Amino acid sequence: MADQKQSDPAPSWWSRPAGPPPGPATDPEAAAGPAQGAEHGADHGAGAPPVPVPGVAPVGPDAPEAPVPASAPGPAYDPWSATPLQVADRGRPAAGGPVVRLRHVLALGLGVALLAGGTGAWLGVLAERRSSTRLELPQAAVNGKGRAPDSVAGIAATALPGVVTLHVRGASGGGTGTGFVLDPQGHILTNHHVVAGAKDVTVTFSTGESVGAELVGQDSGYDLAVVRVDGVRGLRPLTLGNSEDVQVGDPVVAIGAPFDLSNTVTAGIISATGRPITAGGDKGDGSDISYVDALQTDAPINPGNSGGPLLDARARVIGINSAIRGAEKAGAERQSGSIGLGFAIPVNQGKRVAEELIRTGRATHPVIGVTLDMEYTGDGARVGSRGEGGKPAVTPDGPAARAGVKPGDVITKVDGRRVHGGDELIIKVRAHRPGDPLSLTVLRDGREHTLALVLGSANGS
Repeated sequence: MADQKQSDPAPSWWSRPAGPPPGPATDPEAAAGPAQGAEHGADHGAGAPPVPVPGVAPVGPDAPEAPVPASAPGPAYDPWSATPLQVADRGRPAAGGPVVRLRHVLALGLGVALLAGGTGAWLGVLAERRSSTRLELPQAAVNGKGRAPDSVAGIAATALPGVVTLHVRGASGGGTGTGFVLDPQGHILTNHHVVAGAKDVTVTFSTGESVGAELVGQDSGYDLAVVRVDGVRGLRPLTLGNSEDVQVGDPVVAIGAPFDLSNTVTAGIISATGRPITAGGDKGDGSDISYVDALQTDAPINPGNSGGPLLDARARVIGINSAIRGAEKAGAERQSGSIGLGFAIPVNQGKRVAEELIRTGRATHPVIGVTLDMEYTGDGARVGSRGEGGKPAVTPDGPAARAGVKPGDVITKVDGRRVHGGDELIIKVRAHRPGDPLSLTVLRDGREHTLALVLGSANGS
């Protein structure tokens, strides 16, 4: 223990003499009270002579004063003392007392907390990084975006730059359709019903660029129209195929903007060829009815696909998507969405009509020169007894008259293919060009006759 500095000389110590410890009866000084050095637990007599102890120098009033070494040890422990010496050096009390010590404790605690928080955050980030690295799922590398030319993706990549979306505004509202580029001059083929009554036509390319377009020509009987854009560079015309080569089961791809979803690609097959369909007829006078010897496909086609291309496996146009058959609903209503019955105008017919519309603004229709009885319910197409306005049912000197067709004849076949009604006969005839030779099989007086004729021409609407 550290020694306390004292002004008096350090006390000398007696070893306790042998014998019983002194008590009040034998120690007069103890009866008088504790000695001055009782703090250290030492006793000495006042007048008794000193008792010599071997090895211990005598001390007392008659003994010479012993010098105290500068490094004298502190008080020794006296095992016979009533209160053994236990002195602790507590040091100098800190300035400010307990309040300052509390502040030190709080500061230290705050520092430890900040250090612990920072360390924990760093360890958390490190653990998260390691954890995310360990949880990374395997993924295939990018092997390039190229696809086989005859795959759906390859066909779409080839054709999309040449397909456009048409936004049309008219007196009765607006609509959306599809078209495709025919030539570098900016001619675009679409359906008549897409642009019918249009006052403003906007063409949007697959790149997102939009330009205005002008109407070149249209024909309701074929449901085809041509519009033109000016000042557009880098046009990508689509290659036209041959619809005579189409076989049932051939894979096809349709591109359009169903419900204004531009550049939509769907795929399917050719479900049937030579499917006679009629569309339109909203005016009620028959002037807007279109007759199509159509290609049937199960590739999904919806409103907005009209006018878009139907492509073969070599990305060539084989048809112009035109109509769909909807599912029956309550009453006479039909569901407007696709149920897998889509119809396209054969490209051979579309090519001829488009060429005429670009050249003259109008298309010609092949005719046989008869008026049909559209109320006839039997099998085949019956020639009427009288024409419109009292005119003859068989046009004098027309193709049918020259071939020997008579009023009341029932036409049952065209080029050996059976027809079942007046609409179907019109469709089969319009699948040809004016001037084409045609073979008709007619039923007259219970007997069939085969007649050969050359198709005439009439201006379309």
